[in-house]
Amino acid sequence: MTMYRADQVGSYLRPPQLVQARARFQRGELSPEALRQVEDQAILDVLQLQRQAGMPIYTDGEYRRGGWTGGLPQAVEGFVPSPDGALTAPIAMRWRGEHLDLLRRPAASATAEAERSVFTTVIGGELRPLGRIYAADSAFLQQHAPGPFKITVTSPTWYLRQYRPGISDAVYPTPADALQDLQEITRTELQALVDENVPYVQVDSIRYVFDFTDEQRRQEWQAMGVDPDQAVAQTLAADNAILDGLKREDVTVGLHMCRGNNRSNYFAEGGYDRIAERVFPSLKYDRLLLEYDTERAGGFEPLRFVPRGKTVVLGLISTKTPRLESQDQLLQRIEEASKYVPLEDLALSPQCGFASVLQGNAISWDDQRRKLELLVDTARKAWGTVA
Repeated sequence: MTMYRADQVGSYLRPPQLVQARARFQRGELSPEALRQVEDQAILDVLQLQRQAGMPIYTDGEYRRGGWTGGLPQAVEGFVPSPDGALTAPIAMRWRGEHLDLLRRPAASATAEAERSVFTTVIGGELRPLGRIYAADSAFLQQHAPGPFKITVTSPTWYLRQYRPGISDAVYPTPADALQDLQEITRTELQALVDENVPYVQVDSIRYVFDFTDEQRRQEWQAMGVDPDQAVAQTLAADNAILDGLKREDVTVGLHMCRGNNRSNYFAEGGYDRIAERVFPSLKYDRLLLEYDTERAGGFEPLRFVPRGKTVVLGLISTKTPRLESQDQLLQRIEEASKYVPLEDLALSPQCGFASVLQGNAISWDDQRRKLELLVDTARKAWGTVA
């Protein structure tokens, strides 16, 4: 298992030409082949950005997706439009931050509408894969990545938000029944990626802290009759189940948690204290990529529950703001974390992607480049290497 002391959660800012091309594609003005050409060139450009910054692990920026959850809903039948067109989250999404104006603007293009449509579908039929989910991502990176690369995969538990009583229960009596099929679809895709010799697979599973550490959020779930602690156990079991049977000798498997990342806004608050003792020792992953860029994430004390040999990737660099972090402060925080996890079991990254949604965070391409350069230089100073 490679340590990858400098890591990156996945997404990068989409260049304007890619955003425009996807909008034209949604309007029927661009063929799939023409869109693929624009995507390919944008991916080559972002690979070059990472190479120049000295990154030891590459991603395609999630450029073939409208957002971080893209992929599975488009590759699986059984998701149907919500009858009322409403967002399907069982609890209203209340974003917080300094850039709420970016979320309040009306959809300016077919692209934004298409991005929203992913969240206005519900589980209305048996969930069956129509084909591979990330085959194109893997094949392109196999050919063009300058070094080891990762593929990011959404945890199957996220799609339980699209379970709608009165519709979904006609096929799946309970959310747990739907989750069984979502798990198997995801596990099959992970097996295919491992068989293709993908060096690093990352599962984005944010419900641990997105839904179950924020006190207000917990109370809202309880009011709906959902026990947050039981839901954590369900999420943990599902995230482990998708690894069952994988031959992992030559692949690094990571899991990312965060509190929301939408146009530089956040969703939840609360440290890892509520989940750490149960979750950190039990997750069967090599790496935990944890958000730690603000006080919203709490302190490092919960890291004491991480077993030796499992890498904690400290998300200390913010993708939400153009402000460049002080390297001295980053090194100090790494030293503080090493009181709970040995330095040899630590790594560094931004807290989340630069563009979890298509439109991206309120930073510039140059800001993004400086953040990567800071990440790489700080890792070298902390560990003497980036890999």
